[in-house]
Amino acid sequence: MTKRPGPQGGEGAPQVRDLPTRIDATGRRRESDALGTIEVPADRYWGAQTQRALVHFSIGEDRMPRAVYHAYGSIKKAAALVNGREGRLAGWQADLIAHVADEVVSGALDDHFPLHVWQSGSGTQVNMNVNEVITNRAIQLVGGVLGSKDPVHPNDHVNMGQSSNDTFPTAMHLATVRSLHDHVLPRVSLLQEAIAAKSRAWYDVVKTGRTHLQDAVPLSVGQEWSGYAAQLSDAIEGLRATLPGLYQLAIGGTAVGTGLNAPEGFGAAVAQELAQATGHPFRVAVNSFAAQGSLDAMVAASAGLRALAVPLMKIANDIRWMASGPRCGIGELILPPNEPGSSLMPGKVNPTQCEAMMMVCAQVLAEDSSVALAGGQGNFELNTMRPLVINNVLHSARTLADACEKLRVHCVEGAELNRERIDDQVARSLMLVTALCPELGYDRASQIAHMAADEGTTLREAAIASGHIGAEDFDRIVDPRKMARLTE
Repeated sequence: MTKRPGPQGGEGAPQVRDLPTRIDATGRRRESDALGTIEVPADRYWGAQTQRALVHFSIGEDRMPRAVYHAYGSIKKAAALVNGREGRLAGWQADLIAHVADEVVSGALDDHFPLHVWQSGSGTQVNMNVNEVITNRAIQLVGGVLGSKDPVHPNDHVNMGQSSNDTFPTAMHLATVRSLHDHVLPRVSLLQEAIAAKSRAWYDVVKTGRTHLQDAVPLSVGQEWSGYAAQLSDAIEGLRATLPGLYQLAIGGTAVGTGLNAPEGFGAAVAQELAQATGHPFRVAVNSFAAQGSLDAMVAASAGLRALAVPLMKIANDIRWMASGPRCGIGELILPPNEPGSSLMPGKVNPTQCEAMMMVCAQVLAEDSSVALAGGQGNFELNTMRPLVINNVLHSARTLADACEKLRVHCVEGAELNRERIDDQVARSLMLVTALCPELGYDRASQIAHMAADEGTTLREAAIASGHIGAEDFDRIVDPRKMARLTE
C-alpha cells in the first residue's frame, strides 16, 4: 500500500496510508462504550453507541438527513483545527481528524451514517455516530486496530471541547443555511424571474378578472402575473431575513451553555473557522443559553418556508384553474403536455406540475406546524426535539426547491395563452357593465346586466335595448383596455 507522511509530520507522527473509504471485512467485530461491549458489522466504521442506537431507535423508515452529517463534518474539522492550533491535540491528530472530516463533508462516508430521525432529542446518537466513524476511519488510515480508540479517541479527541448539546444545534444551523442559500433561494428566484418574464410578455393582453370564482372587471394577464411575481419577491425577502438568526451558532456552550470543558474562546474560534470554510458569516451565539434552550432561529426559518409555500400554492392553483379545459373549463392557459394524463381517457393532459407543487406546499404547512409545536416544547437548558425539527426543515426546503425548479422548467416557461378563448370571454363578460356606472348609475347598470343574462344577449345589445345609452356612447365608455388601465 502506498504511504505518505502523516499530516503536518512531527515527532512520533504515524504514517497515513492512502486507502479507499471502505473496510474489506466480513462478519462482526466487538466495539465498546461506557455500557460495555457490543458487536457491530465488521465492514462499518461506526462503533458501540451507534450500534446501540440502531437497536433502541429503529423507529419507522425516516433516516437522519445526510446534510446533517455533512454539516457535522465541517464542525469536527473546525474543532480539530482549533484544538490543534492551541496545542490541545497533536498536530498530526488534528490534521488527521480534519482529513477524515473532509471525507464526511464530501459524502464519501455516507453509508456509515445509518441512524433514524427518531432518537434522543438532543441528537446525541448522531454526534457519537460521527465521532465513531471519524475515529475508526482515522485509525484505519494509520494502520491501527478498529475499535481500539487508539491513537484517536471518539470522545477525547474528535469530540474535544464539545457536547452533543452544542454541536447538534450548530449542525442544524449549518445544514439549514446551506440548504436555503444553495438550493431554495436560487430556485425560487429563478421561478420568480420566469413568472416576471411572462408578466412582461403578456402585459397588454386583456382578460376577464375573477373574484369569488365569478366574472369581474377586466385586467391584463400581465397585471395578474405581476402579482404572482411580487408575492414571490416578498417571500424571498422574508426567507432571507431568517438567515441572520441561523448564522448564530451554539458551539462552545457544551452541555448547558456555560462552556464547561471547552477552553475560553473555543466557540468563537470554531465559528470563525466555519465562516472561513463556508463563506457564510457564522459567529458564536450572542447568548449560548438561548441558543441551546430554544429553537427560535429554526422556527423562524421554518416559518419563512411556510411563507413561501403559501403563495406558491396560490400560484399553482391559479395556473391549473386558468388551464382547466381545454373546452369545458376556463381554458385561458395552454400548459406543456409533459405526460399522458390518464390511463383510461386518451388525449387527456393534466396540470401535474401544479398538483405536485400544491402537495409539496400542503406538506410544508404541516411540517411547519410540527416545528412550531416542537419549538415551544424545550425544557430549561435544552430543547430536546431537535431531530424532528431539522428533519422537517430540511425536507421542506428540499421539496420546495425541487418543486420550484420543476414548476418553472416544465410548466411556467412553456405555458402559452389561448388568445381566442381569452378574447371571447372578455367580449361576453357582463361585468363590463361596471364602466357604465358613472354614466347611468349603479341601479340602471345592474338592470342592463340582468337583462343581458336573462335574455342571453350581449351586454351591448341589452344596453342599447334598454334605451339608457346609445351605441356610440356604449362603445366609447365600455372599452376593456381602458378599464384595465392599459390606455389613457
